[in-house]
Amino acid sequence: MIRLVGLFTGSGLSVVSAYNGDVNNHEKFEQLSALGDELKALEDSLTGLYADGKIDEATATSKRISDLRPVVDAYEAYMSTMVDIAEAQALLRNETDPEMRTFVQGELDTKRGTVEVLESELNELLLPKDPNDGRNVIIEIRGGEGGEEGNLWAADLFRMYSKFAERHGWTIEVIDAMDSEKGGFTYISFIVKGSDVWTHWKFEGGPHRVQRVPTTETQGRIHTSAATVAVLPEAQEVDVHIDLNDLEIDVYRSSGPGGQSVNTTDSAVRITHKPTGLVVSNQDQKSQIKNREKAMKVLRSRLLQLEQEKADAELGETRSSQVKGGGRGDKIRTYNYKDNRITDHRIGLTQYNLDRVLEGDLDSVVDALRQAERSEQLSQSV
Repeated sequence: MIRLVGLFTGSGLSVVSAYNGDVNNHEKFEQLSALGDELKALEDSLTGLYADGKIDEATATSKRISDLRPVVDAYEAYMSTMVDIAEAQALLRNETDPEMRTFVQGELDTKRGTVEVLESELNELLLPKDPNDGRNVIIEIRGGEGGEEGNLWAADLFRMYSKFAERHGWTIEVIDAMDSEKGGFTYISFIVKGSDVWTHWKFEGGPHRVQRVPTTETQGRIHTSAATVAVLPEAQEVDVHIDLNDLEIDVYRSSGPGGQSVNTTDSAVRITHKPTGLVVSNQDQKSQIKNREKAMKVLRSRLLQLEQEKADAELGETRSSQVKGGGRGDKIRTYNYKDNRITDHRIGLTQYNLDRVLEGDLDSVVDALRQAERSEQLSQSV
């Protein structure tokens, strides 16, 4: 690891004096010099942790290494370029040959452009990390306003998300589902597993409004319906401690559309967390034990979300409810079939590619939301 802070200052080559940009930025970046030493120490310790069987500590160390590596690499490139600039400026001060001065000035201009790019990269890398980055996500979709059409729309959203996951190589595991009478879902929950999942799915929480002619419509009229989506970071047992004395667990027979029984045993599970009043249920599996495991997975994730929202509130950054009322007035996104239009109301984004989005091509929408989030964070960090 190289540490270039103050390099050449004793011989007239001052890195700071070579800098024409925001000096506050440069001073902020100089504080990163210690990260190179930390990265090297962590890398040196990793093999020993695995050899000693300290898997949890090794996993945490690997995560820290992966977080530090891009920052250290960008910082080293930045400081190395700053030294190049300082050397070029020193040459210009002493060089009298016009041809050589032109060449050095060109190199200097190029290096300054490189510094601007590296500054931007470092500023983004130094933005606060989302505490849920790296987690899998649990998605819950409920049919909202519009009756059976809302349930059918919930099923279409599930299909869209399934194709989105398939495009990225993520896997989907259904946790629980309640079919509606005409083939939709009154409710479905599933977990999405894979790399960088939370980063791509966290913006999906909220009411999704659809404008289209329902299959049940005989006169060709466009109806407006909605389904609500909740996005939860998957919590592990180590994230949330649940006292079993705080739980009320009921078992009952699974039911299908219209409430008819679909199982002859009491395999469905409903868990109530008495301190918070949270209620989760699961009936997707024929095994009571498996249904209980899945219900506990959802409960842990909801409790983790509650804790995170509480922490946000204490910092004055309370997040609004993802689901809200599920009515026509509350929406994060509108899908208009007639015009092949999709609109994300949070960032004022409108695209005419609904047909592709419904086939899982959500990346243009998600990328715009991610960029808007980064821009907001960067404006707040200035």
